[in-house]
Amino acid sequence: MAVLLLLGALWAVFQFTGLRARINPQALRDGFAAHSVWGFVAFTALFALGNLIQLPGWIFLASAVLALGPAWGAGATFSAALVSCAVTFVIVRAFGANALRELPGPLARRLFSRLDAHPVRSVALLRLFFQTVPALNYALALSGLRFRDYMLGTLIGLPLPLVVYAAFFDTLAGLMGWQLH
Repeated sequence: MAVLLLLGALWAVFQFTGLRARINPQALRDGFAAHSVWGFVAFTALFALGNLIQLPGWIFLASAVLALGPAWGAGATFSAALVSCAVTFVIVRAFGANALRELPGPLARRLFSRLDAHPVRSVALLRLFFQTVPALNYALALSGLRFRDYMLGTLIGLPLPLVVYAAFFDTLAGLMGWQLH
């Protein structure tokens, strides 16, 4: 419900401020076409920074779908999300180590025993439901999980929801009258 409310608010801002007429998918596509390598580098850097400051990844996916279309947008977002998740993991782990392992109680012990028993599967399932939600990235980085397991689970669990959301944003753009193809 919160996502739908935010999308509605963004639509209203774009519609009533006149931004919709000036910022459109074709202008974004032209910008990416003119500066494809640096555009992708900037997109990836902004995604990583956004993840660190708790911006949800769907904002970047929606932007990429508008700029590149659903297939290329999902692919660019997948690549940028992998880099973003890796950067977040390394930075948060450097500052917080495995701080969540210090949580007391049987619930924490049970959660960590499941994570330890099946780390890749656990991360993949979490990615299916929560994609690149910054709080998840922080929690996994502070959980004592190995970087390899974190990235492998991310690699496995992230593509399906990205494709589904890319199709959703493509449909939404079509309803707004923006042709992406």
